[in-house]
This record gives sequence, C-alpha cells and structure tokens, in this order.
Amino acid sequence: MPFIFLNGSAMQGGPLHDQLRGAPLVRRARTAAKYQFFSVANRFPAMHPAPHNGHRVHGEVYDIPLETLHNHLLPAEPEELELGTIELADGTACLATLLRQEHLDSASLIDISPIGDWPAYLATL
Repeated sequence: MPFIFLNGSAMQGGPLHDQLRGAPLVRRARTAAKYQFFSVANRFPAMHPAPHNGHRVHGEVYDIPLETLHNHLLPAEPEELELGTIELADGTACLATLLRQEHLDSASLIDISPIGDWPAYLATL
C-alpha cells in the first residue's frame, strides 16, 4: 500500500477523514523545506514545489490501500489538486496532493508558507 502525506481536510478531525476508510496513521511528519503552502480561498490547503526558499509543511502520513485512494480520497479532493510525490524531512518520498500548475496564478491563493500548518492557519482566522 502506498504512503500518502495529508495536510488538510483528510487529516484526523477533518471533514474528509472518513474518506480514508480506516487507513492507519503511520506518523505525523513534515516535508522537506522545498514547498510553498497556500490557502485556497480559505477552503482548503495546497502545496506546490517552491522554485526557491521553500518551507516545511506539517501533516500526517497514512498507509492507504490503492483502491481507497482511487475510489474515495482522490474523488473527494478539489479539482485544483492532483496526485504527485513529495519529499519528507527525513528524505523519504511520499504521495501527496499538489496544486496544479495552472492554478498558481489564481487570485484565491493566500501564501501561508511561513505557518506551514493548515490547522494552525485556520486558528488565526
């Protein structure tokens, strides 16, 4: 089963967490300092590889069956996101959802990279 890094609504306590269908939490983790982290109109977070001066993003790593990923989690994700791979702080690769390139210029993006944590950002609103 693939590991997936989650940093938003599918994390524990989030509205999409049920889409994991009981997939086990492997650990809490941070990404390598290689990403921009955005709030998309305060609806959901989105990561994108940073061209320079990247940040770490906090999240959770799950061991998710491919069928669950394909049939439940990915269909529930916003259309602005796509499946990709990222690097965690310990150097391991992991699946994650990333902001699609064509949405990088969207006026709805708020750069929350210095916070690097979706629940912490939501607490500031």
